[in-house]
Amino acid sequence: MSRILVTDLDGTLLGGEVADRRRLYTALVRHPEVTVVFATGRGVPSVREVLRDPLVPRPRWIIADVGATVVDGEDFAPVAPLQEQLRAGWPGPERVRAALGGFPALVYQNGVAQDGRCSYHLAPDGLTEELAEAVRSLGCDWLYSADRYFDVLPSRAGKGGALRALAEKLGWSMDSVLVAGDSLNDLSLYRLGAHGVIVGEAEPALLAAVPESPSVCRPGRPGAAGILAALQELGWVAPDFDRAERGHPLVVGYHRPPGTWTPEGWQPPSSPNGILPTLNSLFGSGLPGVWVAAAVGGPAPEPRPGPPLSLLPLDGAEWAGYFHRACKQMLWPVLMSEPERLGFDPADWADYRTVNARFAEHIGAQAAPGATVWLHDYNLWLVPGLLRARRPDLRIGLFHHTPFPPPEVFAALPTACELRSSLACLDWAGFHTATFAEHFRRTLAGRSRLPRLGIHPLGIDRPAIEALARRRAPYRPSDEGRLVLSVERLDYAKAPVQKVEAIARLLAERPDLRGRLRFRLVCPPPEPGITAHDTTRRLLEQRIDEINDVWCEGSRRPIEYLPRSLPPAEVIDQYLAADVLWVTSLQDGMNLTAKEFIAAQAAAGSAVPGAAVPRAGALVLSRHAGAATELGSAALLTDPHSADDLTATLARALALTPAERRARLRRLSALLGRESPADWAARIVRAIGV
Repeated sequence: MSRILVTDLDGTLLGGEVADRRRLYTALVRHPEVTVVFATGRGVPSVREVLRDPLVPRPRWIIADVGATVVDGEDFAPVAPLQEQLRAGWPGPERVRAALGGFPALVYQNGVAQDGRCSYHLAPDGLTEELAEAVRSLGCDWLYSADRYFDVLPSRAGKGGALRALAEKLGWSMDSVLVAGDSLNDLSLYRLGAHGVIVGEAEPALLAAVPESPSVCRPGRPGAAGILAALQELGWVAPDFDRAERGHPLVVGYHRPPGTWTPEGWQPPSSPNGILPTLNSLFGSGLPGVWVAAAVGGPAPEPRPGPPLSLLPLDGAEWAGYFHRACKQMLWPVLMSEPERLGFDPADWADYRTVNARFAEHIGAQAAPGATVWLHDYNLWLVPGLLRARRPDLRIGLFHHTPFPPPEVFAALPTACELRSSLACLDWAGFHTATFAEHFRRTLAGRSRLPRLGIHPLGIDRPAIEALARRRAPYRPSDEGRLVLSVERLDYAKAPVQKVEAIARLLAERPDLRGRLRFRLVCPPPEPGITAHDTTRRLLEQRIDEINDVWCEGSRRPIEYLPRSLPPAEVIDQYLAADVLWVTSLQDGMNLTAKEFIAAQAAAGSAVPGAAVPRAGALVLSRHAGAATELGSAALLTDPHSADDLTATLARALALTPAERRARLRRLSALLGRESPADWAARIVRAIGV
């Protein structure tokens, strides 16, 4: 039997305490058979803003504009011809406003998104028969609520009329519908014969207008708590037992915990950007759930503030086989489209299987019935298949922060068939770019069941970077020449050796740059125990020494090598000092360094009163980085697989005039956008749970 919750937003679904909203959200996640419909006075653009809140359930249908608009909740497309029928005879906002212009008590709600209606503020003494007749003469109807809001609507519109039409279209019986509201503009919903709930703190006029009836619940509890009480009274959702018994509505599976455990306690991520800060901010916004991560060796970490955390203990040997070798020596080369580097050891793959099986068991034990599970990256590729067999009720998604290789490269894995079988068990798979999504689709081509695909490029916490940049010391020109900067972890996929070779070629070809060009490579080492990059490190350090010996000018050495991590403030200092940020990844899922550089440089420049970015650095960006899809029209794209292109593009960046740099930075800043990582994460959680 269908079960449909039709709810107003302000004062109803969005009303009450945050804890009650969380309880209602959890209940609806656990009962996906309950279809959610919004019936709101807001316009569709305003509803989109509401959906950024992680505690707002995703509606299947949206009745907006006090019943003048009906759209599909998945793609926001109007429900035709239903919406046209509701708006039949609507004279348009210009004619309505002109006809009602003679009523000085009416104050039009400028700045409020509205379509198919006109909304005003009106004091009670302004609601006259003359005004009502003026509306009727337009062939329209009106609603008045909260002693303040006066809405002029098409004669057939209204929340009740829109719901009746939608129910007829979809074949709903009113016995299967629960309507929830708190103001007079919800009154028409209670005249359809459906189950009803009037939440606590509702408008007294609504309470008076709706007759007492066993079918209308009046729980006296405000907002979300009132809705949940009605759902429980109807038996549509289970009683609200203790969470430890029922599990979590959201489980995030990532091999890393939210911070680093040290003898001094938990240390937060060193950068404000990336997946760890993003997931921290997701949970910090109030979304109920738990983060499942590995705890490697040593004593059990102490509890920490922040996201609820459930740790899976692994011993050091298990971790080394799983992560240091299976992930980094077998899977990583294929992800980077360098299968010739692949090293396969059956014992290491056995550790990978074991760890994935333990993650699947742990996640399944944490997840409530019908919960959403959000996995991260290739480290957990076998979890979807194992979890699907154990818990078929779950909605399982996986986001790939890395590139996803073409199918012919993926096929180089000795375990490719096993991995394909598991990945085909996903409900949803996400990627930074359409290219990576297409590679994934082709890799699973021919399977009877394919996941839905999502393309969601991750951004940065731009306000945090901007605030930090504005607090740093103002830029002062250096007499040490032009600075080219790279900030990246040690990894052959970042092409560090190719970079220093390009510097050597540029100095050989351009005598005018000798003594005037510095390349600063901030390159922290990988986690201890990862040996896949040892050859790269040895060759890199050897070539840096050799090139510096050849091209040093007195005490000035052309390459400055910093093999360590820098605090965020010092990284910002490096961005602000750089003439060029040089990103040369052979493959890269996104590359947030490029985005941080743009935000820092643009913020520091705009902080000077009256200046339009007075000084700007250039971004040279690998065309194989995910960020190139978003920023490529304003960055200088380079191909690190071509030694000539690598050198020529860097030379071109150094030759840009100040005006060209400023123009490019302005375009880059506009392309960067301002979506917060928390919003990004909330959108993905909703996409998985659909």
